[in-house]
Amino acid sequence: MAASSLSQRVASEAPALRERFFAAWNRTDEIFAIVKSRAMLERPIAVRDPFVFYAGHLPAFAWNQVCGEILQWKSFNPCFDELFSRGIDPDVETGECHAHPEVPQAWPDLLDVLNYRDRVRSAILRSFDAVLDRASKNVMAENGRVFSMVMEHEAMHQETLLYMIQQATPDMKQRLRSVPQYRFAEEVANAEVVVPRGEATLGARFEALHFGWDNEFPTLHTEVPSFAVDALPVTNGRFLEFVESGGYGERRWWSEEDWRWKESAGFTHPNMWLSSEKRWFYRTLLDVLPLQKVSSWPVYVSLAEARAYARWRGGRLPTEAEFHRAAYGSLEEQSICGNFDFECWSPSPVGAEADEENPWGLKDLIGNGWEWTETPFQPLPGFSPYISGYKEYSADFFDGKHFVLKGASWATARELVRPSFRNWYQAHYPYLFAKFRCVSDSEGGAA
Repeated sequence: MAASSLSQRVASEAPALRERFFAAWNRTDEIFAIVKSRAMLERPIAVRDPFVFYAGHLPAFAWNQVCGEILQWKSFNPCFDELFSRGIDPDVETGECHAHPEVPQAWPDLLDVLNYRDRVRSAILRSFDAVLDRASKNVMAENGRVFSMVMEHEAMHQETLLYMIQQATPDMKQRLRSVPQYRFAEEVANAEVVVPRGEATLGARFEALHFGWDNEFPTLHTEVPSFAVDALPVTNGRFLEFVESGGYGERRWWSEEDWRWKESAGFTHPNMWLSSEKRWFYRTLLDVLPLQKVSSWPVYVSLAEARAYARWRGGRLPTEAEFHRAAYGSLEEQSICGNFDFECWSPSPVGAEADEENPWGLKDLIGNGWEWTETPFQPLPGFSPYISGYKEYSADFFDGKHFVLKGASWATARELVRPSFRNWYQAHYPYLFAKFRCVSDSEGGAA
């Protein structure tokens, strides 16, 4: 690219890039502000790193991918670049972890981590022209693709931080005045909707997205048989029926592996619920509410619990292809609305918005909670780990233990809400903002 045209491009794109980065960083800082400084070394979820790790991980990822991988700039803190390069993804039963830098006996001082963060942020803002200058030689520099990757990575961990904060004890956190008020409503009736046989489009064409993760490519067109699906996700109120019927104690509703996990973990109800003096309560990000008040909110559970409920109902969970067929038909692009992008810092009543019904008559497919599918996380045919600095992003998790989730939660940033985006977690991970709905192979399936 000629110097003059590069200068024109940088001049036109830099302000928008700066604005996007500042918006992402401001939200991250707002989320960290909920955590008290003295709690930054705490691990409210034992199988995750402490909060301080994420304060270093987000800038380390940005430095390693932009300044290190593409620009080959000399690091001002190689120790932090490595220490914070990658977090934990353990097997929740065995504790075995994917590759991870050795966890230090003592984490660095928080002020040192924040100083590292600020220096990296300054470097990223100075990197725009140098990265774009490499657009013709590096696929991640092309169209500023690496910058989108860094911001999407930040957005993913904003959600991680929030479900960690939700697990934290009250003495670890403080209220933000900017958090919106909760939405309450009476439960609305649920019903099955038949989605006719037809095509579903998974994935995307590489050239169609400004940026996409490697597991989103290429496009896969697949024929989906007719199936019946709940118009709405399962609510706290409906799931309470399963709990009070003794569903957590009935071996027949659980697979052998799921039962073994449940018994070992001692689960007798969803992780977001609390029980006191024979009354049920619900734990939000900052408050504890009577469960009855949020009975119309979607229930958040692990895949194991969702599968057990579905069997109790006489149904099952959807496949990834069925979700796509239900949410998008055969289209790759479709208008999307719902409770995501921090519109409400909590779930909201399912089916409450009259104008959110899709052409099949389904609601809440996008937003208000990720939706579990029964599809193991595997590559689409033709998969290629094209991100040179992050080839292991997806490949490390094609292990049969992780399952695809689709849609979005209230804490999912807008840039992640696209039909091709695939989230994934282990079946026995109960901390997510993840809901579900039941399906059956015919109109007479789940009751």
